[in-house]
Amino acid sequence: MSVTAARGLPTSGVPARISESGDPLPWPEELRDSAVVVKFGGNAMVDANLQRTFAQDVVELWQAGLRPVVVHGGGPQISAMLDRLGLETRFEAGLRVTTPETMDVVRMVLTGRVQRELVGHINAHGPFAVGMSGEDAHTMTAVPRPAWVDGKPVDIGLVGDVVDVNPDMVRTLLEQGHIPVVSPVARGEDGQVYNVNADLAASALAVALDAERLVMLTDVEGLYADWPHSTEVIEHLTADALNGMLPGLASGMLPKMEGCLRAVRGGVRKAHVVDGRVPHAVLRSVLAETSPGTTVVPDDAFARERRTVTRTS
Repeated sequence: MSVTAARGLPTSGVPARISESGDPLPWPEELRDSAVVVKFGGNAMVDANLQRTFAQDVVELWQAGLRPVVVHGGGPQISAMLDRLGLETRFEAGLRVTTPETMDVVRMVLTGRVQRELVGHINAHGPFAVGMSGEDAHTMTAVPRPAWVDGKPVDIGLVGDVVDVNPDMVRTLLEQGHIPVVSPVARGEDGQVYNVNADLAASALAVALDAERLVMLTDVEGLYADWPHSTEVIEHLTADALNGMLPGLASGMLPKMEGCLRAVRGGVRKAHVVDGRVPHAVLRSVLAETSPGTTVVPDDAFARERRTVTRTS
């Protein structure tokens, strides 16, 4: 019996995997019951059609026997609300400068609006999604995140860096058959609430869950080899190679690639950065024979792959 049938779901809801040659592929057994953390953000968050296809992808991962966890951003919605309230929007080192007034808006928008909309889209397919934030059950603990611009420290306010993750609540929801939808807000040991970059929050949660995959949705095709002089996408990167590139990355891509680096160095087998403007990008990145965008792997994984090619060639 298939995982989908065992869960009482119609098998017709699970899409077929197709190879580049057009032949059907079996579902990857090694991914069954594995956690997959997906960071939802970018233009996909403000496009109704992309929101619906994203929700469908997440449910189909669940139907295929995986355990998806969604961590969402909310940058456009937060900026729009700040504008309505006459509050300043400013970024430094790729991160939103967060004053106490801004933090109130961040919590309101992330957990009160964006999370609820995403939960609603997923639950249009069944009673799957449960919303929570990093504050709930002390899931995420953060400390103030330092930032530098041109080698000089800058004050970015109540922006946090996750230093500890207690994944028990998320694991419980997964074991009960739910899809956790997590807002990137965390509390510090001092009781202060921090705005956490969603890319870095997704990375930290993926490591704590011993996830098989981390998928980051963005508004570009992947990591460009020589931006802005070229739009050639780097398809594969090792952790060491990515580490050497980080200082030269544009501020918008920096948190995503830093998150990928932390993830694979923390035990996640693969981290993908894919274009969220493309429908079904999540399914393609996790279940396709070859993933679009940029895939980051641990250094030892690349070495094993090379040894396997050498032995079989």
